[in-house]
Amino acid sequence: MKFEAYHISAAIKKNLSRIGFKRPTDIQFKSIPSIMKGEDVLAIAQTGTGKTAAFAIPLIDRIHREKSSKRSPGIKCIVMVPTRELALQIGAVFTELAKQTKVKTFSLVGGVEQDPQIKKIQDGIDVLVTTPGRMFDLIHQGVIRLGSVDTLVLDEADRMLDLGFIEDIKFVKKMLTRKHQTLFFSATINKEIKKLAFSQVKSSAIRIQLSPDDPVSRSVSHFVMFVEMDDKRFFLERFIKDNPKSKVIVFVRTRVRAERVAKAMGRVRIDSLTIHGAKEQQDRSDVLQRFKEGECNVMIATDVSARGIDIPDVHYVINYDLPEKPEYYVHRVGRTGRGVNKGVAISFCSQGEKECLDLIQQFLNKEIEVIEIGKKDYADILDSPKEEISLQELIDEHESWLKKKKKKKPKKTGKRK
Repeated sequence: MKFEAYHISAAIKKNLSRIGFKRPTDIQFKSIPSIMKGEDVLAIAQTGTGKTAAFAIPLIDRIHREKSSKRSPGIKCIVMVPTRELALQIGAVFTELAKQTKVKTFSLVGGVEQDPQIKKIQDGIDVLVTTPGRMFDLIHQGVIRLGSVDTLVLDEADRMLDLGFIEDIKFVKKMLTRKHQTLFFSATINKEIKKLAFSQVKSSAIRIQLSPDDPVSRSVSHFVMFVEMDDKRFFLERFIKDNPKSKVIVFVRTRVRAERVAKAMGRVRIDSLTIHGAKEQQDRSDVLQRFKEGECNVMIATDVSARGIDIPDVHYVINYDLPEKPEYYVHRVGRTGRGVNKGVAISFCSQGEKECLDLIQQFLNKEIEVIEIGKKDYADILDSPKEEISLQELIDEHESWLKKKKKKKPKKTGKRK
């Protein structure tokens, strides 16, 4: 079924066509009808599968149809998210899909001057995409009023729980005086998330869970290499030089590590950008824009940004450090292979990180494919000036072997003798 066949406004259909959305993804196909009916929805789906459009399309359509003019008398929908990057990313999707409609959207984040934000809200908006901190500041100042809100969206709810926003969510729910619809979206699920989800949606909520046995999207091929901690910079250098035209996101554990890795790459004449929580919001936005536009093809990031990067043409994700929390692995590798694109994620695992790897594999319910590196190949990669071995060749060889392995059919056995 194509979007053209959906009972949504012509303006939204044109916007979907313009940005290349022809057919709904699985999560969109299963979510949109229920959201259009006004039902509560609890959806668990892999990152990069189109969750934002799954709720943005029906919500924009409903608000557009209900309005008689472009004037916005009050906020109709609040989308709560855990990070500033994610708020800006989701706000951008809403803005694109709402073009030529009566719907006004706005992303509210901390770390920037609030006076322009206050003016924007007072001028009238329909959809507010926000992080809890700045929203509560403006609620207490009397700028944000919730009396007209009839839809609450909790996106990346697992991360909201990690960051301790559960009380904020409950507070907002209590302040919504009108009968309202609650949409709960998350990429990962555990006991705590289930408890939070069931406490926030009606008992009749539609429950959607896609690929629960494998939280990593099928469009992402992911591997692990065993590399000692002190050798990782040489492997990263070789990989980037093997793929000079590819967009690469490198994930590290801390902001200090991000700057150190960037300096190490600079010493071997590899330009890179860094993004982490110590940077001002404007700096972080500038870094994302430069990376998106291809001004620099290597971006080194901490987990604060793992869920706020929605760039369709990221070719590779490198886990320079393995994440401490297993679910972060899913969000990191989900920065590649987004939408209809394919992607590759490679993790560098040192001896001291094998416990982290075990936890990740337990979370995934499967082992991650290992790319074996012979002693000579390992030594050649450390000897950076020599070009005897290409790290990309090792990856390509392993992927080729996997494909042949999958194609091989078991031989039919004859009668036992």
